[in-house]
Amino acid sequence: MEPGITIGELGEFGLIAAITASMAAAAGEVGGNLILGPGDDAAVVAAPDGRVVATTDMLIEDRHFRLEWSSAADIGHKAAARNLADVAAMGAVPTALLVCFAGPGHLPVEWVSELAAGIAGECAEAGAAVAGGDTSSAGTVLIAITALGSLGDRRPVTRSGARPGDVVAVTGTLGSAAAGLDLLTAAVHPPGTADLLAGHRRPKPPYRAGPQAAELGATSLIDVSDGLIADLGHVAAASGVRIELDTKPLAAEPIARVGALRRAADALRRPDWLRWVLTGGDDHALVATFPPEVRLPPSWTTIGTVADGRGIAVDGQTWNDQGGWEHFRSS
Repeated sequence: MEPGITIGELGEFGLIAAITASMAAAAGEVGGNLILGPGDDAAVVAAPDGRVVATTDMLIEDRHFRLEWSSAADIGHKAAARNLADVAAMGAVPTALLVCFAGPGHLPVEWVSELAAGIAGECAEAGAAVAGGDTSSAGTVLIAITALGSLGDRRPVTRSGARPGDVVAVTGTLGSAAAGLDLLTAAVHPPGTADLLAGHRRPKPPYRAGPQAAELGATSLIDVSDGLIADLGHVAAASGVRIELDTKPLAAEPIARVGALRRAADALRRPDWLRWVLTGGDDHALVATFPPEVRLPPSWTTIGTVADGRGIAVDGQTWNDQGGWEHFRSS
């Protein structure tokens, strides 16, 4: 392939071949549930227990990412992670992705190949494989992904099972991606905040914690994509309960990158860095409720309790402000 060739010059079928080759090179030895992959009219994915967990998500240029802020590989990892985390948040193991890509003809083929390798690389980290997809032309880059998963004889863990008396626990990082986005938006990069920028560009969901939560007996489970309070608000509403959060564990390691968040807040002249932890999205941590008698592994941190009532309370005060991102309403 000639260096610098664009996808418009290569054409659709050549682009598909380039994408497939990049994904195959990045995938490694994974995807045991993939029986038949790209190359036919449809893929074949095993469903050993007769059930398939399915979810879908989009990434749109200048809405979810900017080309000047993130490499193609970063965008690919992020696109896959958003979907794979949703599968894990049902207590399932990710098995396969179906990837649709659209973009302008002037994009270099190398850029799209790097994007494809990022998607396949993230799949490999979760133990999944790319099963197939589609390509099209568009004025800006659009990535639409459908993710599949296997429950492996476990029950799905939904948002509606939290009960008064349960404890609330989280695994993963909160606040980094939102703080990183604010730093990029302001074009401010103070020393010691590289982890925050990386959190925005390439989140690290704790995939294995989803099935682990199901096996531990989690009563509800959700990934934090829009903000901790917003997403726990979904759990509270679906379960008909009140969730009471304690900021002491939320304002500490390992949940919050405290030093980096404080440096970012100082650089941006923000009075309250904890708000990133409470309302920032895109970290894709997992938050669950468990019966109080469950002994949680060290990777899970208890951050609150479930009580009778409605809504979310933080340190005893009902939260009435916006709890995170909401399309069509958030600015």
